[in-house]
Parts: sequence; C-alpha cells; structure tokens
Amino acid sequence: MTVQKKATLALACGEVFEGLSVGAQGETIGEVVFNTAHTGYQEILTDPSYIGQLVTFTVAEVGNYGIHEQDGQAARAMASGFIARRACKEPSNFRSTEALPKWLERSGIVGIEGLDTRRLVRVLRSAGAQTGIIDSTGASAAALVERAKNAPGMEGQDLATQVSTRETYQWTEGSEGHEKVALDKRVVVVDFGVKRGILRQLVDHGCHVTVVNSRTTASEIFSHKPQGVMLSNGPGDPAAVPGAGKMAAELLGKVPIFGICLGHQILSLGLGGKTYKLKFGHRGANHPVRELIGGHIDLTSQNHGFAADEQSLKGKAEVTHINLNDGTVEGIHAPDAKMFAVQYHPEDSPGPHDSRYLFRRFTQLIESA
Repeated sequence: MTVQKKATLALACGEVFEGLSVGAQGETIGEVVFNTAHTGYQEILTDPSYIGQLVTFTVAEVGNYGIHEQDGQAARAMASGFIARRACKEPSNFRSTEALPKWLERSGIVGIEGLDTRRLVRVLRSAGAQTGIIDSTGASAAALVERAKNAPGMEGQDLATQVSTRETYQWTEGSEGHEKVALDKRVVVVDFGVKRGILRQLVDHGCHVTVVNSRTTASEIFSHKPQGVMLSNGPGDPAAVPGAGKMAAELLGKVPIFGICLGHQILSLGLGGKTYKLKFGHRGANHPVRELIGGHIDLTSQNHGFAADEQSLKGKAEVTHINLNDGTVEGIHAPDAKMFAVQYHPEDSPGPHDSRYLFRRFTQLIESA
C-alpha cells in the first residue's frame, strides 16, 4: 500500500491545518472556499467558475461513486485545489471509470485530506474566504502563511478571460437520455466560463448554440444574427472583465437576454448597477431562493463570491428573486430591456432541477420577440 505524504494547508489569517496529500504532489495557491453539496464533486471540480480556488468539501467523504467522463463541466479540471475530510480510494458505481484520487493526480490538482473540515469551515465563515496554500513539499507553516498573506485576493481579478474559449464554436449536444428536438432558435452564448450543463439545457430546449469569447463586442455578437443571447457563469470579479459591462449595455433592449451567475452580475453592471464581494460566498446545492412574483421557493445550486447591489439597481431593474439565507439579490428582470437573469444555476449540474423552467422562459421570450 502506498504511504501518503504529509500535507499542509495554511491560510492568510494565520490558521494552519495538517493532513495527508491526495492527488498531485507539490503546491497550489488560491482562495479557500467551501461547498456544502453532498454529490456532484466532479461537476464542481470541472466548473470553470472555480479556477483560482481551493475547494473545501463539507461532506464527510468525497468520491464514493468515482469519476465518469460525461459528468465533467469542461474539457479539463478547473479548481486550483482540493480539500476534504476523506477522499474515497475504492468507488462503487456502474458508471465509474476511475477513482477520484487518481483523477486528481492525473488532472494536476494538488489536494489535502484528513484535516478537520468542520473547523476549517467555521474559520471561513468567521474570517471570510481566505487566500491559502496547500503544500506537500515540506515547507514551513510560517513561510506558507506569510506567502498566503502576500498573495492577491479575488477582487480586481479578471479570471473569466483565462477560461473563456479562444475560438467561436457551435454546440449541439443535449443532455444524456433527453429526446432530441429541432434546433430552431439561434442563441449566442458569451463564454465567461460556461458549464456544459448550461449548453446542454439550451440544446434540450431547441436552441442552436454559438459560443463566443468573453471579449466579444456587441456588434460582433449581432453579426451572428442571434434571436437570443446568454451571458454565462464564470469566475472572478465581474467588474474586472474587460468590456463586459459595456457589451451588456449595448445588447439591452435589442434582443432577448438571459444571464446566469457572473452573467447576472455583468448584466447588473450593464444596467448601471454595482457589484460587491460576499464574505464567504454561496456554494452548494440546497440554497433556498424565493421568487417574489409568484412566491414559490426553489432549492438552487450556487457558486459565486460576488453579488449585485440591490440599492444600485433601483429604477433600473426589478428584483425578482432573493436568497432566503441572507436576503441577497438572486434574480432581476427589465422587461423593456428584454432581459432577465439569475444568480444561481438553473441547469443544476450538480443540484436540484427546480429551476430548469427558466430555460423554457428564455425560449418563450425568444418566440414572443
């Protein structure tokens, strides 16, 4: 049996956690965050929104059902680090093709297990999301803490450009097992770090999808003659994405627009609103969100560290959804601008299916236009 090397997690606030190395050897640095989902670890680790982040899984054991290629949300692993109480070495599931630790190693993700993740989450909730370092090279804890203190935070970082597609492409793959439909609605997706689950849902709802780079201008988007435009999810500070707010402003009122997560924040900026960084963000698969118009509550999948400022949107857009945990804005619409957006992930991947109806709402908006 292979003996695991010791590993250290050091936070900028001075907290140090000792554990065992899992995945790739070496060192990685990023913002330490936590996700409360009990399943969907592969979707989380391949979500482009997690680039630059060391993801803490709060569930006691991660990796029970292994790895399956179809579950990936991007062509490669995206998270910068992996933190867990225990990573399962011997998964049991008919779909599994590989154990999580082997996949982490092959994907180059440096990880740590065997630490007290409950204590870590309490630190993050009290002190806020922290820059941290996972190290398996034997560096001193004091040196790691000092380096974490001097590393840049998430505010002001344009990470969307790093994960956005370099080339325009067409996407025609629907969800596994979903009945094929005619792709009769032309939709352009602006890729700030789009998940494959979003693209699959669009195809399931009859959209012919063209995916473009995050720095694409409004005029370039219009050159594709879209009937609808989606601004996707993505990582980093929405205010730091070059030209995104201007592009969003120039799209408003011209064509039906649907924004998800970072796309929601960028549309808020395009309307003249503001965004701000949350203390420790929303990351999980069971966040309750109330739709103010109908009053019903959805359990939602979430992954974001920034939010739209409600006061800044007054007179510019109507708030349609709020988070029942902390009252933050989870959805907006501006009928005159042919736009609506949500902060959470209606495509699930992972998470509940409560909000998939929003894709139907988008296609109905296209049809009515």
